[in-house]
Amino acid sequence: MSTSILREIIPLTEDDCFTVFSRTKSEFTFPLHSHDEMELNLILGAAGSQRIVGDHIGEVGDAELVFVGPNLAHGWFTHKCRSERIREVTIQFGRDLLGESLLQKNQLMLLKKLFSNARRGILFAPETVRAISARVVALEKRSGFDSILELFSILHDLSTARNMTLLSDITFNREAVEYDSRRLQRVFDFMHRRFDEPITLGDVAKLANMSEVAFSRFIKQHTGFTFTEKLTEIRLGHVSRMLLGTSQSIGEIAVRCGFNNMSNFNKIFRQRKGCTPKEFKKTFYGQRVFV
Repeated sequence: MSTSILREIIPLTEDDCFTVFSRTKSEFTFPLHSHDEMELNLILGAAGSQRIVGDHIGEVGDAELVFVGPNLAHGWFTHKCRSERIREVTIQFGRDLLGESLLQKNQLMLLKKLFSNARRGILFAPETVRAISARVVALEKRSGFDSILELFSILHDLSTARNMTLLSDITFNREAVEYDSRRLQRVFDFMHRRFDEPITLGDVAKLANMSEVAFSRFIKQHTGFTFTEKLTEIRLGHVSRMLLGTSQSIGEIAVRCGFNNMSNFNKIFRQRKGCTPKEFKKTFYGQRVFV
């Protein structure tokens, strides 16, 4: 898939910590793309337009703020939007803005988690957008050290925000996702490797050296999801990549990714993606640019 998505070369130079673009327009014209840098995107006055982030497809409201990690395909499209004044403010910075050794420090653990979650794309809640949007808009007017401090302050506030939504399934982007727990890291590494095989709660509980009941509580407490929900998420990420990157039929892909009941697979896919696998593939191919 990555060879068929426009690879954007952004104007961020080695001499800059970050760059800000602010545009007012009547439509979205830039194609689906990816780049190595991280991106915070504020969209105002574009209700009815469409966002694609990784394998997520969604419709935009009056205002939204999305944080996109490295090499994650993303784009906004006019779709049903009829606004003549769409405001878009984009902040781009390198993944090394804060060095890995610095992100390991206790005081920056929330930022580390924010950056890790951005590899799936983060949609912030409306209350967060209302609280942050004016500062994002004003950032381009700042300069020097003051601008860096304000960017760090914005990122810190976003790292503590509530009700954020992770957009793309966990395995769609090949960038590694880290977990807070070594046990979970071991379990999810196993699930990523064996996603196409039968995996039971007993298998992963044994790997974590816990009883099934204890592990069920453990994974729910640390991720907010059950074992079955996480396994489904991992498998759907692989399904999405294969739908866009191979010529195999939908049925073949479903079976290869551990879904042996097509009726159940189609139901789950529609619940998670808001469309059928066929519609999902058609939407993406309509926005992709082959290079």
